[in-house]
Amino acid sequence: MHRRTALSVSAALLAAAPLLTACSGGTRPGTAAVVGGERITTSALQAQVKDVRAAQNRSGQGAQLIEATAGLERLKLNKMIQTAVLERAADDAGLSVTPKEIEEVRKAQLQQAGGRAGLEAAALQQAQLAPDQLEADTRFKLLRDKLFAHYGSQDKALAKLGAAAKALRIEVNPRYGKWDAQQIILGDQQTPWITQRSRSEVPALGGA
Repeated sequence: MHRRTALSVSAALLAAAPLLTACSGGTRPGTAAVVGGERITTSALQAQVKDVRAAQNRSGQGAQLIEATAGLERLKLNKMIQTAVLERAADDAGLSVTPKEIEEVRKAQLQQAGGRAGLEAAALQQAQLAPDQLEADTRFKLLRDKLFAHYGSQDKALAKLGAAAKALRIEVNPRYGKWDAQQIILGDQQTPWITQRSRSEVPALGGA
């Protein structure tokens, strides 16, 4: 697997429930992963999964969507860890995203999708994102693209992400798989890196 498979799309700075709580290190009951000495709780992870499942059940393709996302729990944990890694690398580089930047992209996405309903349906089907996870996903993509631009290439940005992941000393509860420090990914996730985009280009919903 190439290092470009490192950081998946979808993703997020999760809007609901705190993701990380203080932890002395090591996984323990109620812990999905430990990142930078803090833990991602199983309850926070399950909240993300439940939001998506609820949105899928409300859609007209609920059964099909649920069947196609049997690995949703691992996918969400993968994104939660990668979000923390991205935040660390961006902070090291002095990068941030403003609410105005998020709003500008959201307006463009709404126009492209033909409205809120179209945007939410596409995000759910293509990227397993519940409606309340869309803002976090947009922020993730903007921050990722800024990191690429800051270092001038995707490969250099990947190296910085790898260094950030190493510094965070990530541990994952074995029930969710094994963290691959080289690929910056959890288990056998196959979601590819999204290539760098210009600021004028609207990020595709959950895809490259």
